[in-house]
Amino acid sequence: MSEFWTMGGYAAFIWPAWGLSVLALSGLVIFALAERRAAVERLRRLEEDEA
Repeated sequence: MSEFWTMGGYAAFIWPAWGLSVLALSGLVIFALAERRAAVERLRRLEEDEA
């Protein structure tokens, strides 16, 4: 199991790359959800203005 964590001596490069990837993807998901929420709100306001 320790071989997995050391990644054959490349852990210093692999784990930060994984961490940055997870961080970037999480940020994109959060950004997309926030944009969707804002778009739904804009649509709701536009539909209210037309009615």
